[in-house]
Amino acid sequence: MILEGKRLLITGVITKDSIAFHVAQRAQREGATVLLTSFGRIRRMTERAAAKLPEAVEVLELDVNNEGDLEALTGELRERWGRVDGVLHAIAYAPEDALGGRFMTAPAQSAAQAFQTSAFSLKALAAATAPLMASGSSIVGLDFDASVAWPIYDWMGVAKAALESVSRYLARDLGPFGIRVNLVSAGPLGTVAARGIPGFQQLADAWRLQAPLGWDTSDCAPVADAACFLLSDYARAISGEILHVDGGFHAIGAAPLVAT
Repeated sequence: MILEGKRLLITGVITKDSIAFHVAQRAQREGATVLLTSFGRIRRMTERAAAKLPEAVEVLELDVNNEGDLEALTGELRERWGRVDGVLHAIAYAPEDALGGRFMTAPAQSAAQAFQTSAFSLKALAAATAPLMASGSSIVGLDFDASVAWPIYDWMGVAKAALESVSRYLARDLGPFGIRVNLVSAGPLGTVAARGIPGFQQLADAWRLQAPLGWDTSDCAPVADAACFLLSDYARAISGEILHVDGGFHAIGAAPLVAT
């Protein structure tokens, strides 16, 4: 078991369809002890999802944009565990007026909100947990390839580009302490969050057509496996990396021609 004895904090579980849920599930099966975070009205949903994991898991309160919650998280983890071996950042949000083809009309405050919640939060979470991490610890974030402009993704795409940059700066600053920071760039998956993006089906259809290995939007397991690999000691010399788990879609320049 590649995560035997590891203590992992996992954010972003909303339902059992969440990518983060599948990471938590796989991590437990690989020997890890897990805590989840949630906040506000969705916490009850997270707790219901947690009950479906192989082992009982507690849910800690964390609004990643709330400084008080971040400070309390550090104290809670220190009291419970004394150390943290790995963190999954699975947090992203953009207001409705910043998505779905409204790039040119989105107000600045919506773009700023997307940046704070989806990108700056990686730094905030790292700052809250790094003091409890020893050399060999790992921070992993969930990404969606920001090297190109996607239809309908708009300011969330910009926020993901910022996330990718934040991860590199964190890799730079935390590397001397032996803490690794990496991202998993997943293909589109039919999570609650993704289904809330206008035009999500358009992206899903493109992936099924173009990914050389094919792509199943209902299967989070490949992404969960990759995240657990990066959280494990097998990835001990990897940092500042973006690992694409997308059926090979990112490597192909154009969709295959279809005979008519």
